[in-house]
Amino acid sequence: MSSNTFSSGFSRRGFLSLAGGVAAAAVLVACSSDGGSGGGSGGGNTLKFWNMPWGTPEFTSLDKQIAEAWKPTSGDWKVEKQEIQWANFTQTFSSAVASGTGPAISSGGGTQAFLFESQGKIAYADALIEKWKSNGLYDDFLPGLFDAMKVEGGYAAIPYNLDMRVLWMNKALLEKAGADVPTDWDSYLATSEKLKKIGAYSFGVGAGAGSFTGSHILTSFMFNNGGGIFNENQEPDLLTDRNIEAMEFVLEMVEKGYVDPGTVSYTADNVDDQWRARTFGMGWSTSGQAANVGGDVQAEMEVISPLTGPHGDKGAIYFPNNIMMYTDSPDQAATEDFATYYYQNMAPLWKQHTGIGLPPLKSIAETPEFREDPNAVKIIDEWQPIAQTWGGKSLFLDVTKVDGTPAMNNFTQSIYSGATDAKTALESLQSALEAA
Repeated sequence: MSSNTFSSGFSRRGFLSLAGGVAAAAVLVACSSDGGSGGGSGGGNTLKFWNMPWGTPEFTSLDKQIAEAWKPTSGDWKVEKQEIQWANFTQTFSSAVASGTGPAISSGGGTQAFLFESQGKIAYADALIEKWKSNGLYDDFLPGLFDAMKVEGGYAAIPYNLDMRVLWMNKALLEKAGADVPTDWDSYLATSEKLKKIGAYSFGVGAGAGSFTGSHILTSFMFNNGGGIFNENQEPDLLTDRNIEAMEFVLEMVEKGYVDPGTVSYTADNVDDQWRARTFGMGWSTSGQAANVGGDVQAEMEVISPLTGPHGDKGAIYFPNNIMMYTDSPDQAATEDFATYYYQNMAPLWKQHTGIGLPPLKSIAETPEFREDPNAVKIIDEWQPIAQTWGGKSLFLDVTKVDGTPAMNNFTQSIYSGATDAKTALESLQSALEAA
């Protein structure tokens, strides 16, 4: 099994909109008590580590084995690892943090650290990162990852596993169509036309219920043209020439029949079925798309290098899942000691191909076991350096206004259905974000 096989949905990235929005989630946290000494403790000198099921069942068991083997550098602390299911995870975390019974350290939804940070419930990782600069661990992280975790008060979280969005192709279909592998927007159109002649779509993606990849890729095209949803002041700024040009390009793909008309209703399973049926010659998805498809088609699928935009830009969206520490920890020094141990010893989660997302550490990405998968290698080497979060280089509280929200879904549907022009669609999204 590939080391990057898990098919990441919104629950693995977002937090607030699933919890009922900023207001509802903020109320849960704002109503919390001071927490007392119980938070983060599993009884006695035990730290609670909550982690999500990021991969296969093998991930869960191996992760528990790694975590609970921790021996603190001082004191008699131990760790109790608990798996938190994605179903209702927002309520699980919100109620636990509110009552002071949450973990000392956890992973979770990709944006939840920024909610809890805004409520004073996150222990900043600044001191820990300074220690990692001394022991070399900081330099082992892939470029730009810590930038995404920085807020005004400090580092809200630590990069953990990476959820990428990349362009895939069925190489056999491109060869059948006599099409070249695209390198920029113009050649993407040329390859698309040749694929259309053999009955294959070149912009395979899903934007139906529970499938948010369609919105991710629209944002990717903004990044790929030097644009984006937010400006440097972290304000929605959609009505730029570059964003309009990017959406006009996608609308051109829709109009020319390069986008499957079923896109607006396709779930992740539908997308997999289209790849298996060889209806998609190219398409946008997670790093584990080929493994999700499986069978004979998996061997035909390859990741394409990032496209160059019409003005020479390169960019794409990604979701840096993270690990966060909490102010309710019974001992912050012990929590940081565990975090150091965990990052120094978590490589087997990738080396044993447990299905977790792509690694944040260069040392893991350079292992022979990881480099067995040429697609994963290409994503780390070529896509990760040019990837951006919803907010550009960094995450912040307001990115939750677009992460799986009705406003973003409406925008996405309007583009893939071809029911609007680029400027009108962007104006509608801008207005919705300003009103949120």
